[in-house]
Amino acid sequence: MNLSAPSTPLPPSVLVFDIFGTVVDWHGSIAREVSARFPQVDADAFALAWRAGYQPAMEAVRSGGRGFVKLDVLHREILDGILPRFGLAHLPEAERADLNRVWHRLDAWPDSVAGLSRLKTRFTIASLSNGNIGLLTNMAKRAGLPWDCVLSAELFRAYKPDPRTYLGVAEVFDVSPGEVMLVAAHQDDLAAARACGLQTTYIERALEFGAAHVKDVSPDPANTWHARDLLHLAEQLGC
Repeated sequence: MNLSAPSTPLPPSVLVFDIFGTVVDWHGSIAREVSARFPQVDADAFALAWRAGYQPAMEAVRSGGRGFVKLDVLHREILDGILPRFGLAHLPEAERADLNRVWHRLDAWPDSVAGLSRLKTRFTIASLSNGNIGLLTNMAKRAGLPWDCVLSAELFRAYKPDPRTYLGVAEVFDVSPGEVMLVAAHQDDLAAARACGLQTTYIERALEFGAAHVKDVSPDPANTWHARDLLHLAEQLGC
């Protein structure tokens, strides 16, 4: 249901989507692959540990402590750091490199492809992820994600929630920020987008961190829309 009146009189023309957790199941995908490769490893803990390094690694870039590097590089640095903790310090370079590319082959949530396809009939749809362009393109190709355009933090040389990422979308499509809507499963991402004048939709992904770590998906009335999944959003938006 729509929990509040739209925050802008203009309907959105462009929908941009957070990817990890919103469109694809990063935890389940990584845990499944790690379990298959290394049955002796706690795959749930491994996936969570890898993701736990995500924000600190990006913060080093956001704070100016290092220049911009794409997410593939950060993911690899985090991976190398956690391997000894899980008894995998012996992995050779080729296996480390291939494991790092698991982020390119994450599985979509069951509703994602159908939901995006319906939304695409009425809106321009694009990714807006901290993932790099090659990663997002490979992911879309494998999972069948029907983007009109792949947008990435890499394009703006800044990681969300830097305003350059949100405002950059409006610049790319030559529209006002209020004509762009961010769709995400993370309230902090949505709050940062609203501060830049974007409309926002929260998507419930209670199992983002796995069945053992159910996430609070309570509505925030500050968002323009709130939906169970992408099919529910398409229904609400008349697609």
